[in-house]
Amino acid sequence: MPEPDGMISRKTVLKAAAVLGAAPLLIGGGAALAREQAGTGRTPDLTPECHDGDDPTVEQTEGPYFKPDSPLRGSMVDDGPGTRLTVSGYVFGRACRPVPGVLLDFWQADGNGAYDNVGYTFRGHQFTGANGAFRLDTIVPGLYPGRTRHLHVKLQAPGRPVVTTQLYFPGEPRNSTDSIYDARLLMNVRQNGPVREGSYDFVLNVPQTPGTPSPTPTATPTGTPGTPPGGSWAPGTSYRAGDRVTYSGVSYLCLQAHTAMVGWEPPNVPALWQRP
Repeated sequence: MPEPDGMISRKTVLKAAAVLGAAPLLIGGGAALAREQAGTGRTPDLTPECHDGDDPTVEQTEGPYFKPDSPLRGSMVDDGPGTRLTVSGYVFGRACRPVPGVLLDFWQADGNGAYDNVGYTFRGHQFTGANGAFRLDTIVPGLYPGRTRHLHVKLQAPGRPVVTTQLYFPGEPRNSTDSIYDARLLMNVRQNGPVREGSYDFVLNVPQTPGTPSPTPTATPTGTPGTPPGGSWAPGTSYRAGDRVTYSGVSYLCLQAHTAMVGWEPPNVPALWQRP
């Protein structure tokens, strides 16, 4: 039912969908997304923050198939055959303001339900733009024993912890039997010709002041990619997987190609940097 201010929250929509087993597509002209709460003064629910492990609770595990060092790209449609799928949305902070420069690392099964554990098929990472938006072009993942259809994603806002979660498809028969499935992570999905279009807005625990835009991370291009053994980390530098840098006298190994920016110093972003 509507909230006291008359708005229908995404959480309310998805709870109703979970009970009815229906796709949340046409409630009030469209399922309420986090973006629709901007300016209301309400604090949205957090995307569930996850812990690595096998415990199938409301927290979403990364599962056994995550690999670091995925390629920087927004399209994986050429990785194999299947039904075309686009997934788009925004990443917001606690005040429903967009968060730019968020790392999103996606991985999924192919059309037959298999993960590529040798290469990087159906794996890739990207960053939100200045408006907090992201878009992934891929295919609908196949099914494998014990799970419903899903996508994996890790998110990290500059200077914030990594959040690992999964996205789900409405109307899937296995949603009701998958012990990991959580209706709060349902995408809105519609058919547009031969392409399925999914949308989802992430909300991360990024402090914000309502009514003011999120600061855009800034970086001054300096330096060159780190080379062993003595390159010093510098914002604005384009690093490649395998590059080594030093920061405050400590050595770090780059796990994923990216352009360094203020707030992403190696100690703050374990998704990008690891101490050897």
